[in-house]
Amino acid sequence: MEDIFGYLASILIGLSLGLIGGGGSILTLPVLTYLFYLDAVTATSYSLFIVGATALFGAAQYFRRGQVDLRTGVIFAIPALISVYLTRRYLMPAIPESLLTIGGYELTRDMAILIWFAIIMLFAGISMIRKRKTPAGGAAAEVEAGASSSLPIHWIALEGLLVGVLTGVVGAGGGFLIIPALVLLAKLPMKTAVGTSLMIIAAKSLIGFSGDVMAGLPIDMGFLLLVTGLAILGLFVGVAASHYIAGQRLKTGFGWFVLVMAAYILLRELL
Repeated sequence: MEDIFGYLASILIGLSLGLIGGGGSILTLPVLTYLFYLDAVTATSYSLFIVGATALFGAAQYFRRGQVDLRTGVIFAIPALISVYLTRRYLMPAIPESLLTIGGYELTRDMAILIWFAIIMLFAGISMIRKRKTPAGGAAAEVEAGASSSLPIHWIALEGLLVGVLTGVVGAGGGFLIIPALVLLAKLPMKTAVGTSLMIIAAKSLIGFSGDVMAGLPIDMGFLLLVTGLAILGLFVGVAASHYIAGQRLKTGFGWFVLVMAAYILLRELL
């Protein structure tokens, strides 16, 4: 029964990416851990591939519409690619199975990953629920792609580095961090930021997954391709539905869902 729910939830992963350009990884790790019963390290690895491949299809659609800023994406992606690969290739295998033992309580590597992921989910949920003020007349939506010529390269590169480490540890695409950086620092229009974010997520997630392959992590490609295929199906449904549903309403609803999921994970792991 859990497998059935897991496959249905796989469609929601792509649906989220198609509707709001992010949030897929926030669903993927809990689905793989609690519905398919994978250990946290394997789940984060599979999450990288599922989210990366699905985001790649989404980025291709935005690219065809001219809503991907390649220059900004490369500036962000290069440090992110380096840090995510090094994190998956060297840092994750070096983390011991047991991190801390106090009395009868043991903090394992899997528990630590899930707790850290839940904390990130809390911040992501709050970020989605909060209503951001936009400049008068909707000026933000009219910023031209050429505005990125004066972008603060060092800050974008630094955030790319940090998001890469985050991606490597918890298997999260980091769209909830990437999109604000692209809008606020690179001054990209929202839809271009979403398309560029999907491109970055695809590149660094798949590079991170390659680090796991190089490290010799066992991969069930049949299962992985099935879940990824369902997520891609959800992506196309989400892109089609996004034309009929207000984006802010979607983000707010998904934000509350993320908060509930974060609370569930924390209670399950800590109690």
